Amino acid sequence: MTSLSFALRSTLFASLLFSATGMLAHADELSQPISKGAYELAFSSRDNALFLAASQGNDAQGGAVFRLDPHSLAITQTIPTELKNFGAAINPQTNVLYIGNTVNGALTAIDATSGKVMNTLVLDGRQRSESVRPLQPREVAVDVKTNRVYVTGLGPQSVVWVVDGKTLQLISVVPGTGKMGTGLAVDSERQKLYVTNADGELVTINTRTNAIEKRQKIDGDKAHFFLNIALDSKGQRAFLSDAKQAQVQVVDLRDGSLIQAIEVPESLAVLFNPASNELYVTHRNAGEVSIIDADRYRVKRRVKTPGLPNSLALSADGKTLFVSVKQPGSRKAPPKNPDSVMRIAL
Repeated sequence: MTSLSFALRSTLFASLLFSATGMLAHADELSQPISKGAYELAFSSRDNALFLAASQGNDAQGGAVFRLDPHSLAITQTIPTELKNFGAAINPQTNVLYIGNTVNGALTAIDATSGKVMNTLVLDGRQRSESVRPLQPREVAVDVKTNRVYVTGLGPQSVVWVVDGKTLQLISVVPGTGKMGTGLAVDSERQKLYVTNADGELVTINTRTNAIEKRQKIDGDKAHFFLNIALDSKGQRAFLSDAKQAQVQVVDLRDGSLIQAIEVPESLAVLFNPASNELYVTHRNAGEVSIIDADRYRVKRRVKTPGLPNSLALSADGKTLFVSVKQPGSRKAPPKNPDSVMRIAL
């Protein structure tokens, strides 16, 4: 064998080995294009199914909710909706899926098993004008003990709508949750509801009285926009994603003190996994998801996404993470390709 042919064979072998290694490194990740206007996810443990809320983009009349196989991410059912969809949450006991219709100021209830649209509630039906800006539903959370659904309504002074999960009737409106009060999380055991906002606040609502009982400025020396919140109810910790600072704030819910600022890129969605004591965070601008050790507050793994990672959901056993991934675009130049869903084995 000549030295040249040996060198060529060595190079080819090294190339194949590198390719195989690369495939193995990503064998636990899968991405599947689904639809334009893909936003939030919810997982049904009863049906072992993943649901994706989608607006279907500006060129579609209404929206859709897609039922996905959690293993292949293939679409197994398309549920058309008259309104465009954004937020998503599910009651695991009743298996009712609640979808926030941001553009239309409404909330839609869907039977997750059959895919039947059960009811729609208009939360703010005011017509938009130069002087009127209707509040926009953003995040949705369900209290499984009371079957109440909570929805954040965004505005210069935001609100939380409290809805009966069975009848889809409005029970109460909690006002004054701050500028762009987006983040929402419920602690059923302690009867607390938490809201975060663009004022850098953590707002605590008593779910018995539907009234604010505490509001705290978190890390007031810096400007913060806490987009979302995840709870460690057992450890009484809150994890706050931040659109203005390259950090995720960890807050002690007992006294509002700052436990830790985890150094990561600016963040959007945040999700806590009590089974593994891990935290998952989407970094839209960085195009990646962080997997964080919630004991040591250190990033264990960074996963690159095929676009702009948006929202998160976990499988029932806590061993699989799902991410909705949007394509870059704007109103003037909307994306041509559909958004996708990514599956990450943990």
